[in-house]
Amino acid sequence: MPERFNVTVDGESVAGVYHPAPGDRWLLFCHGFLSDKSGSYEGRCRRAVAEGYNAVRFDFRGCGDSDGAFVDQTLSDKIADLQAVVEHVGPDRYALFGSSFGGKVAFHTAATDDRVSVVATRAPVTYNRAFDDYRATVDRDGVVRFDDGRAIDSTFFADFETYDFETVTDRLDVPVAIFHGRADDSVPIDDSFDAASALSGDVLLEAFADEGHLFSEEAEQRLRELLFGWLDGHSG
Repeated sequence: MPERFNVTVDGESVAGVYHPAPGDRWLLFCHGFLSDKSGSYEGRCRRAVAEGYNAVRFDFRGCGDSDGAFVDQTLSDKIADLQAVVEHVGPDRYALFGSSFGGKVAFHTAATDDRVSVVATRAPVTYNRAFDDYRATVDRDGVVRFDDGRAIDSTFFADFETYDFETVTDRLDVPVAIFHGRADDSVPIDDSFDAASALSGDVLLEAFADEGHLFSEEAEQRLRELLFGWLDGHSG
């Protein structure tokens, strides 16, 4: 049965769910920018368990059941949240899956944590240019406010600009899988083509025709088939 847990980061609680499976294979999931650990992540974790993986999903601070205000969270904070979850569940080696901004968290974590065996992503934010429109709005108005009322401001970008994808390409030496919709108008698929070309190791890039930033149910099922087939060949 899934087990709920909480870990504390800088005095705030990060909420997660651990889906146990026999054996020592682990897969941790990082959700997207305005997302949380529910929905597709619950289904992905159930599939992971069926494939023999201990699976973990959690909410970054400012999202879902975790503490904190969204506007206060930075990329560094999200990386710290993931690191705290890893320390809590304690795998010797683990695979990472990150969707959208969660992909950026996964890439930068994998570049510095030698326990990461592989990185899989869906529509990942790689190059910082994907956030250029938000940055321009913050420069002009001081804040970007999203439809649900959440916001980011200059604090986010002061931290964000300290992370560039070139750091990842210089350091990352594990297999990478990228799944991306060709019709994505939030994170351009060209960024994933450029990222795949810049990474020096084993890279799979699967382009999904007619899929946008949010995948259809059919594409999600295809993603899972491809993901676990790829993991079986790469994560041990």
